Amino acid sequence: MKTRIALLAAGLILIWLLFLLPRVVVENEGSLKSEVQTEDENPHNTIPENTRNSIVSLRLDYFKDPSSDKSAIFADSLNTLYREAGQYDSAAWFAERSASFFNTMDSYRKAGNSYYDAYTFAMEAEKQAKMGEKAREYLSRVVENNASDFDARNKIAMTYMSSSSPMQGIQLLRKILEEAPENETALFNMGMLAIQSGQNDRAIDWLNQLITVNEQHLQGQLLLGVAYQNKGDKENAKKQFEKVKTLDPDPSVQAAADSYLKNLN
Repeated sequence: MKTRIALLAAGLILIWLLFLLPRVVVENEGSLKSEVQTEDENPHNTIPENTRNSIVSLRLDYFKDPSSDKSAIFADSLNTLYREAGQYDSAAWFAERSASFFNTMDSYRKAGNSYYDAYTFAMEAEKQAKMGEKAREYLSRVVENNASDFDARNKIAMTYMSSSSPMQGIQLLRKILEEAPENETALFNMGMLAIQSGQNDRAIDWLNQLITVNEQHLQGQLLLGVAYQNKGDKENAKKQFEKVKTLDPDPSVQAAADSYLKNLN
């Protein structure tokens, strides 16, 4: 989370979060595999040597016989290694290979979460839509098995923000809050989406509900400050960013808060 706070300060992740637009794309298995290969070959995706060596070895083992029992285990290990390396497209692809063999709720959850990570960090519209659809596919299986899995339901809702049906995502979030009014993730998501649509008063309401439930919610406190700033309420925005500075001494958090405070002057 602290890494993402630092990115917020640089205006990267927050811009993506606040200005997601509805998009739709047709996807297929072949294009996903192609993206995995492209990601692996991209020289900008630097991986520690020991991790890369493990990946190379396991990939060789996996592709010897992708349909074997052992290959499913290799795929699961590759998912873990690629996640550690920050290569989320590849992690998701191998998680799906593993899930197609094991067919368990845990494997579906891992595939869904891996595709959701790939969706979250995708900067291209086509990739966002593609990864979001895959995340929904697997997380929906988890929810069908356990309707009280609010983590999966929140993620499904957020993937609709880059689809042709963003209001479906809003409706899903509202449904979560009907069942669990203090669900922190849903409150945060509603606040964030309200800012996206320019409804800063609503955002302030949602985010105040969130920090009433959990005063230590760092991202919620920060985003509440952004909502006040957008509204032109510099006094409350300043209080929020100063509050963030008291919640975590981590340098990246301090830098993020200082950046916003500087912009108020």
